[in-house]
Amino acid sequence: MNGARWLVVCLTFVVAFVLNLIPLPGWILPYRPDWIVLVLIYWCLAIPNRFGTGMGWSIGLLVDVTNANLLGVHALGMATLAYLTSRLHLRIRMFPWWQQSLSVFLLLLIYKSLVGWMRSLLGELQIDWMYWMSSLIGVMIWPWLFVVMRDVRRYARIS
Repeated sequence: MNGARWLVVCLTFVVAFVLNLIPLPGWILPYRPDWIVLVLIYWCLAIPNRFGTGMGWSIGLLVDVTNANLLGVHALGMATLAYLTSRLHLRIRMFPWWQQSLSVFLLLLIYKSLVGWMRSLLGELQIDWMYWMSSLIGVMIWPWLFVVMRDVRRYARIS
């Protein structure tokens, strides 16, 4: 993949980071989907030979730095997520949209469980039912995000 195509991939992550960092009122924060995680899932499904554990770890470290978390908390979650997604990409891509959304929901729950467990061990987070709302919102927007990202990938001829 040449530099221009990598630039398109990087821009999708920049947009996801911006959406993740937009300041919102406190009451709506639990409803914000994990944009970066959703974009990572998409790229691990679309080009798993280029997006794997290492890329998930790197992006997770960037999330840790931008959120001022202990380094490695999100990195471990995203590396695990990238590994599982890359490993199961052939199965997930063959599913109809509703089964694919269910698979993405399970991946999001695994990611949120890992990150929540580590942050609760550090005493940073008390997990309640609102903690899981971002996963539910993420799975609701997944079909539309998938279509938009697929169109971007086709337009940029990324394979």
